[in-house]
Amino acid sequence: MKAPTTHPLHICSAKKTDLIINRLHILLHGFALIVLFYYRLTTLSHIIQHKDHQTPLIPYLLVVFSEAILSFLWLLHRPSKWRPVTRTAYPEPLPEDEKLPPVDVFVCTTDPRREPSLNVMNTVISAMALDYPTDKLAVYLSDDGGAPVTLCAMREAWRFAKCWVPFCRKYEVKTRCPDAYFSTLDSGGGYGREFVADRKIIERKYEEFKQSLEKNLKTIGTSVSRDHPAIVEVINDANGNEKNDSNQKGMPLLVYVAREKSPSHPHNFKAGAINTLLRVSAMISNAPYFIVLDCDHYCNDPTSARQAMCFYFDPQISSKLAWVQFPQHFHNISEHDLYDGNLHYYWREWEGLDGLKGPTITGCNFYMKREAYYGFDNIPKDAELNQLKMFFGSSNELIKSTYKSYKPNVLRSEGKVSDSLQKEIQLLASSTYDVDSKWGTEVGALYNTVVEDSMTSLILHSKGYDSVWIDPARPCFLGSCPTNLHDMLVQQTRWAFGLLQMTLSKFSPLIYGPLRMSVFQSMCYAALTMDPLYVFPFYGLGIIPQICLLNGIPLYPKVSDPYFIVFAFVFISSQLKHVQEVISYGDPIRTSLYDLRVWMMKSGACYLYATLNAVLDQFGLNEANFSLTSKVVDDEETKRHQEGVYDFQSSPQLLVPLCSVYIINLVAFFVGTMRIFQSNEGKEMFFAQAMLALFGISVNYHLFQGMVLRADKGRISSFITLLSVGISAIILFFGSFVVYF
Repeated sequence: MKAPTTHPLHICSAKKTDLIINRLHILLHGFALIVLFYYRLTTLSHIIQHKDHQTPLIPYLLVVFSEAILSFLWLLHRPSKWRPVTRTAYPEPLPEDEKLPPVDVFVCTTDPRREPSLNVMNTVISAMALDYPTDKLAVYLSDDGGAPVTLCAMREAWRFAKCWVPFCRKYEVKTRCPDAYFSTLDSGGGYGREFVADRKIIERKYEEFKQSLEKNLKTIGTSVSRDHPAIVEVINDANGNEKNDSNQKGMPLLVYVAREKSPSHPHNFKAGAINTLLRVSAMISNAPYFIVLDCDHYCNDPTSARQAMCFYFDPQISSKLAWVQFPQHFHNISEHDLYDGNLHYYWREWEGLDGLKGPTITGCNFYMKREAYYGFDNIPKDAELNQLKMFFGSSNELIKSTYKSYKPNVLRSEGKVSDSLQKEIQLLASSTYDVDSKWGTEVGALYNTVVEDSMTSLILHSKGYDSVWIDPARPCFLGSCPTNLHDMLVQQTRWAFGLLQMTLSKFSPLIYGPLRMSVFQSMCYAALTMDPLYVFPFYGLGIIPQICLLNGIPLYPKVSDPYFIVFAFVFISSQLKHVQEVISYGDPIRTSLYDLRVWMMKSGACYLYATLNAVLDQFGLNEANFSLTSKVVDDEETKRHQEGVYDFQSSPQLLVPLCSVYIINLVAFFVGTMRIFQSNEGKEMFFAQAMLALFGISVNYHLFQGMVLRADKGRISSFITLLSVGISAIILFFGSFVVYF
């Protein structure tokens, strides 16, 4: 038995230095914004009343509108800066293994052509090797492609895991993803002879495992199906020719799930996959907690489940705690992190959210309380069977599983399910089971959005549930992120579209939230969902002042005007605050430049198309889709990423807007300053506009390199450059007429 301990299960600490700096900045920057808009409104009143022809009304209104949107979004982000906290978990005081609750692991994959089977199986195997009682652990793989090669890979993974899991437990191996383990110097429990011999054996078996996957890939192929019946298989020795052995008894359950796909029924992307796993697992293991992993996010620290239990076992917070969110960390990021692959911008925000009621669900790497996902708050306590069927569907067995006393009748020793249970599971994995039920609306992950995680967490928080954010020193999960500009922009466009869907829906945080949660928490959700609105200040401040500079139209106060100091303070304050946040989080100062570039690229490309698609979606003219980013490694792309060189191999649709705005700023700075700065009055009147253009071309110097200076394969193509020149010329030509109105 464990010795009794008085050590707390976890500690929550406020980041006091950041807290003081943040609140002081809110006070000073907020006051400066008030003065700035006082100047803008009084000047606007003067233009309207006196019909000031020196500053036309339309461009001035556009700039004020852009600054208002920018300030509004700044205000929405302030609650996340109010009380940032960090948490540390201490699993040692947890009870004996016999008293720990079961945990189900859900791994989601879709297409073996973009998500190689070897990577997916490494994630599955690492989950099977978690430092948790094996009889209380079940791993489910959702294969939305229904690919035969993935099912075969699961069977091969089971055979290898029978050796790998005991090896990891015997030698207390920390890195339990096989591929990562054999790429590092993790020695487990030591360098004894027995360990060295066992390591050689397991390494040989891993090579055989990889060869078997390659063989299957050649013989079976990577075909996927959008029209196939449900396939649910408990993977064990009974599936193959080998007999049951002693290793199988110490193994967690491994289950392959390919839900039914039919072109005539919506499959609801990842949310549909998670809900299917919830139903199927309820019949097999029915653990009170589950974790969702993306197929490329392997378990890097085997203690993540125990760390999560530190919060669920705390009587002070457990009743209201729905999920424990771990960050997404990545193993394929270079020291430069050109595309903000680390997502530290979000993680810095999440520390502040944790100081309120907790972070949102962030795609994967979260442990969830099953009963919270079931939405019991909406179900009357004395509900009859017919009422329960309206929520959970037609399965009586599924409804029985929602009761805490229910124990699924699945024998781990045999790993088989009865014919009647198999039939029930087929029903639960069918494409029509959600019909005439509350799945996707009030039960499980929510449908009709590509950001089911944000939507679902908004609903859970509005019901009074809390969440926690924990970011241990050793990352518990490591995945792969986009290492080229195209994949990053496509991924961010998809996310931005989904967030705008939320903003324009009945779940818009500023409308749905305040009556159900605190104003601060509602503002945090609004900040997340309204980030795509940055597209308006990006284009408003990236084009209008520059065109006005070329045409001798002042939009900012003179350098000698006291209000110039206010504008300068607001600009410098925001930039220095960003640098402070980057340094405080532990990143090098150059990260602030990369963050700024990514923000501008997202605003100019991703948010533009996300906004257009969201507007079309409101009229039923746009169909949501789930596009995967490739997990296949390209050597040249990886080399450029490691060297800190941008890879501009992307579509004109994404690059032309960015390059066009850059060219406009370039022309405005050089031509405009030469024309206007010939007089002292010109220097006074147009200094701010010239500096704004200079800021744009300096921050985005990588675009100039891509268009002009580089000759490698990753440069911006001549076609995109010429097209951007043409579009920028058209904008400058017609803009010169428009600004005079």
